[in-house]
Amino acid sequence: MFAIIETGGKQYQVAEGDSLQVEKLVAGKAGEVVFDKVLLEADDDKVKIGVPYLEGATVKAKFEGDGRSEKVTIIKYKAKSRYRVKNGHRQPFTKVKIEKIA
Repeated sequence: MFAIIETGGKQYQVAEGDSLQVEKLVAGKAGEVVFDKVLLEADDDKVKIGVPYLEGATVKAKFEGDGRSEKVTIIKYKAKSRYRVKNGHRQPFTKVKIEKIA
């Protein structure tokens, strides 16, 4: 059984027991996270597709921690004008473990 959920403007395919990194969640430190934007739910040969979301479908996950991803370096350069800028960015994320698809 698997489901496709939407969180942080992105879609993820999840199954029970999966561990994944999603965009940082504000209410993540409570211990349990509930994703209610379920787009699709599939079990063997049964498939339920939402328009756009499934009514009453939820995915429960356990909060595992916060972190920041690897640094991405951004370099801007314009020739013949002495313009050089170097910046870096580390995107924050929340790590969750999927416990139940209901």
